[in-house]
Amino acid sequence: MQLSVLDLAPVSAAETVAESFAGSVALAKAAERAGFARVWYAEHHNMSTIASSATAVLIAHIAAHTSTIRLGSGGVMLPNHSPLVIAEQFGTLATLHPGRIDLGLGRAPGTDQRTFNALRRDPRASDRFPEDVLELQAYLAGASIVPGVSAIPGAGTKVPLTILGSSLFGARLAAHLGLPFGFASHFAPDLLQQAVAIYREGFQPSEQLDKPFVIAGFNAIVAPTSDAAEEMAVQVRRNRVKAFLQRGLENPRPLSDEQADALAETPQGQQIVQMMRLSVTGTGAEAQRAFAEFAAVADADEVMVAFHGTTAAERVRGLELAAGASKP
Repeated sequence: MQLSVLDLAPVSAAETVAESFAGSVALAKAAERAGFARVWYAEHHNMSTIASSATAVLIAHIAAHTSTIRLGSGGVMLPNHSPLVIAEQFGTLATLHPGRIDLGLGRAPGTDQRTFNALRRDPRASDRFPEDVLELQAYLAGASIVPGVSAIPGAGTKVPLTILGSSLFGARLAAHLGLPFGFASHFAPDLLQQAVAIYREGFQPSEQLDKPFVIAGFNAIVAPTSDAAEEMAVQVRRNRVKAFLQRGLENPRPLSDEQADALAETPQGQQIVQMMRLSVTGTGAEAQRAFAEFAAVADADEVMVAFHGTTAAERVRGLELAAGASKP
């Protein structure tokens, strides 16, 4: 089992975006020291609590401050972009940092409908996802299927692709194309086992991959003691409820912790809370056991952990504790 990190570049109420980016650098450095396989960053838009909207730019920044760990997107939401632009961006990254760049691709827009319109994309772009993946893959292979058009830089870099999803569609596509499959079980756990089974059963070997490879998302709130982790988890839950219930609102009014707790008990709030039910809250040793147990249940080759906390320092400390890199 490999361990890796999903960094959502969170921006807490007590931090600026610049401080969030500094925290992402610190988290990636800690992951590199601890021997994690990779760190990925997810494309989101119009969310005041997530700063990873310019995913390729953030990867470039992190790559410049690390030396060996793999970095990539978890993922780029391909319907928001032309395949050529993504091939050029990640081809540039792979040229600057050879052997270190991954490209995870998602089909959802990663935002609300108004923001999707502001991105100037066709609402039907998601329907072309399989064709866009093939076009992108061809650009990176230096075998463009668009006559007269090449990705420069990008052509010949063969940046490895991973299909990401939270449904059975992504599982079937990844299997058909012979690509790794990443399931977003850190926020959409319901179909995890069914999707993985479909992917493994239908996998067809490809030039990139000769056997199935599954990455599954998992949440971790890790502290020196179980009590401290539970206390942190309460605030993480409050912040998540506030962020989701206020998403897309113009001039949202601040919610108190008491209001967030009350909202968490509503049907809508419970739905938000349940999104993170595949989680561990506890010490580093408890987290290590939970990662192994989750990998077995999910039939995953790699567990991609989203470390949560109320500050960047808490997320870094959680990673170090889970990796055994620091003592409680």
